Amino acid sequence: MSQSDNSFEPNVIDDEMLQKAVEEQWPEDIRKLAKAEDILQIDNLWQFEYLTKLQLDNNIIEKIEALESLVHLVWLDLSFNNIEVIEGLDTLVKLQDLSLYNNRISKIEHMDTLQELQIFSIGKNNLTALENVVYLRRFKNLHTLNLTGNPLCDEEQYMLFVVAHLPDLVYLDFKLVSDTTREVAISNYHYLTDLLEHEEAQALAQLEEKQAQQKELEYHKTAFVEYLNGSFLFDSLYAEDTEAAKLAYLPGVDDLLQAYRKDFVSVCENLFNYCLKEHEKREAEVSDFYEGLHEVLTANQEEGRRIILDFENQNKTRLDEIHHASSHDTAESMRAEYNEDILQLSETLMTLEMQMVDQLEELIKEFERNIAVIASTFTENVKGMMTQCRDLENRHHEKLLEISISALEKSLKDELNEELPDDVREFLGDKNTIVNMVNKSHKIHLLKISMRECDILLNMYRWEASVKEKALQNEIDRNRNRVKEIFQYIDDLQEQLDNTQIPELTE
Repeated sequence: MSQSDNSFEPNVIDDEMLQKAVEEQWPEDIRKLAKAEDILQIDNLWQFEYLTKLQLDNNIIEKIEALESLVHLVWLDLSFNNIEVIEGLDTLVKLQDLSLYNNRISKIEHMDTLQELQIFSIGKNNLTALENVVYLRRFKNLHTLNLTGNPLCDEEQYMLFVVAHLPDLVYLDFKLVSDTTREVAISNYHYLTDLLEHEEAQALAQLEEKQAQQKELEYHKTAFVEYLNGSFLFDSLYAEDTEAAKLAYLPGVDDLLQAYRKDFVSVCENLFNYCLKEHEKREAEVSDFYEGLHEVLTANQEEGRRIILDFENQNKTRLDEIHHASSHDTAESMRAEYNEDILQLSETLMTLEMQMVDQLEELIKEFERNIAVIASTFTENVKGMMTQCRDLENRHHEKLLEISISALEKSLKDELNEELPDDVREFLGDKNTIVNMVNKSHKIHLLKISMRECDILLNMYRWEASVKEKALQNEIDRNRNRVKEIFQYIDDLQEQLDNTQIPELTE
């Protein structure tokens, strides 16, 4: 065990050790979790979610682990340990300074999420290939790198290779990278770096395209039409239909299938475009509702603030007047009057809130009616278009059955000239077999069409229920909070009144 005294017993980070570290370092940030004990395993750090600095150097840690919760970590020191693999850093997206100096690492990897990395020390490890440096090109903020003490440093062109591949590097192995070194490095290795830049640009373009496609797919999902823009649904009908694959060898089936595909895809695209427009209509309806709601609530809140402001302006000196009243009886009379005013204010504010409840109830009911109409219209139109798909499938089935039986009859008369696979010729010997095959294929297609229809309709049902429930729950929560606010305000006024001292009663 390097870096440690064999007389020490290895430990796992435990609650006692953490408590000790906190007590020793308080109120400073936690940096050294253990001093007199060698740590073998990292654990029990979940409670330090907001930790920004962590120092675990000079231990016998063999694996980077249990750091998932330290999402705010900026500085991490794991130098002088026995780590062999870079791992377990995926969630440390804010990390800027990482030291893995003096470990047993042979490859720089698994650091893709550390895009904020600025300082990286991985000297005195087992890095042998200069290609490890290429991996570091992804860290656009990296300005300080230490690789000294690795076998790759013995390469003749080591420094020039590193500087050429990391053109933004300021410090390498504790030395400032000079402009001269940078110019020579770029000149010597431009043929490699130019190729890398081209490949990286292509990879970036592909990534952006993939992200755009994913974003578009997510949008299609919100409209319930994912994979309806094209032949996806049609292709899915045949994806697992082995019977249809055999029937496709029969003469005339290919032309029939192409015509079916064209008409089916046309219906799907009509459905796709319709659903997208309906999605926009639904979004607009919800947006209009909440805009109207906001206007009504704003007007009500302004009225409530006006009522309270008027009350406070009219009663600024009431408590002082009660306190300095000429007599106990006068003070009690004034207190009773003020108490009545407070109760009247409470009634006024609660009446205003009840008016708000009634007004919003009507708005929500109208919104629910509009949503119900949108959902009903959508459902009926989707059913109609999916019925068109089923009708196309039924017609295709009838024609396919005719072609199949005709092929059977020709086969029996030995008039079928086409060369067919042996397994296809086998089922042409029996009418029941071929009819069953066609019917089985037909059932598979109808089932898939119905399943896709059910998915769309179920999503619409869920959306309708969700927006209605949200609108209603928001109003319940708003009303509850508003009533609490009114009660709290009245209670505060009442408490101020009750705590106001009045002249003592004289005999």
